[in-house]
Order: sequence, then C-alpha cells, then structure tokens
Amino acid sequence: MTRGLCDGLSLITSRHCKRAFLDRAVPRDALAEIFLAAGHAPSSRNTQMWQVTVVTGGALKTLVDALCEAFDRGDPPRPDCTNRPPSLDDVVERRAQQAVTGVLSAKGHAVADRAAARAHFRDNLRFYGAPTALVCHLPGNAVPGTFLELGFFLQNVMLGLVARGLSSCPQFSVAGYAEVLRAQLAIPSDRLVVCTMAVGYADETAPVNRFVPRRAGLEEYVQWRD
Repeated sequence: MTRGLCDGLSLITSRHCKRAFLDRAVPRDALAEIFLAAGHAPSSRNTQMWQVTVVTGGALKTLVDALCEAFDRGDPPRPDCTNRPPSLDDVVERRAQQAVTGVLSAKGHAVADRAAARAHFRDNLRFYGAPTALVCHLPGNAVPGTFLELGFFLQNVMLGLVARGLSSCPQFSVAGYAEVLRAQLAIPSDRLVVCTMAVGYADETAPVNRFVPRRAGLEEYVQWRD
C-alpha cells in the first residue's frame, strides 16, 4: 500500500515538459489505453465534455506547415480563451520569467536575443518535432468549471504518458492560431480550442529536456487551519 502510494507520487513528480523528441512513432493503441484511463477524470454529472483531435503523419506535417506560414506572415495570435490574467504579482511574474530564461538558456540562447525567442516560439508551432499532436477543445458554451474538468482529464493524460514511457508538453501558444487548427482539422466552429499538446518519446540527450523549473515551496501556496 505504502509502496503504491510512493510510486504514484513519483509518477507525478517525474512529469516535466519536454521540448525535443525522437523520430519514433507513438503507438495508437498506447494512446487509446491512456485516453480511456484519463476519461476517469471527474466531471459534473459525468458530462465529460472534453474532446481531443489526435494528429500524426501527413496531417501533422500539413498542420505544422500551415501554422508556420501564419506565423511567418505575421498573423497575430487570436486564441479562443485566455490562459492567464493581464497582470501578475511580483512573485508569480518572477517565477514565469525564470522559467522562460531557463528554457532559452538550455537551448543555448541569450535571454535578450529576440531572434532566438522568435525561433523558440516558432518551434512551439512545430510541436517541437514531436510525432503526435493533440488538439484539445470544449463546447462553445463552456464555463470555468468545464475548463477545470478538461484540466483534470489532461493531467491524467500526461501522467498516463509518463507511465507508458512517453513525454509531453502542453501548449497554449499554438491555440493562438485556433482558426488554422479548425480549418486544417475540421474542428467545428462552435468548439473552443483550449490548448494543444506535443506527445512523443523524449530525446533525453537534448539539453532543453534537462531543464526543470524550480517549483514553489509548500509555504507559498498552502495555508493550514487547525
């Protein structure tokens, strides 16, 4: 019992975003198994309103080309929803900046190098070379609780991937090109594109995959009341 609990916690703490992947296909049956398990996430009255479009092979190449073309043209991102408030307090902003600095530094770029930052953003649109991309969407009338439920589901997906030797990187930046995603993948216009996720076998020799941001200490987000 104790060992099982410890193994479960280790699974959680071992999950980190990976931004370089091997050229190795992800088995469809493995993804199906993970999705079925992830579907046990809680949702209000078991509504399970999340949907995932899985993109691989030629469809993924076509999608990446379309996303990069939009970016290279200078099309501004127009996401269906927001992923953070317009302003952050000093502690949270510092944490965010440290994460950005860490990723760019791990890729060998100076933080002030605007061209490098632009190239990194474009690499997002390539799903970091992952062989599989997930596009996650909700009904157009989704409310905050619906997004919470999608979060439960996606966390299950990411942990399931780790359990099967796979890695991932959830991405909001790609969702900024929601219209491109809808057009390329025949996602209905009444669906809200919430995020994407790069999925594959991590290239552990890539320096960027060795960067792990410092997590907040317990005292920063837990209050005890006895």
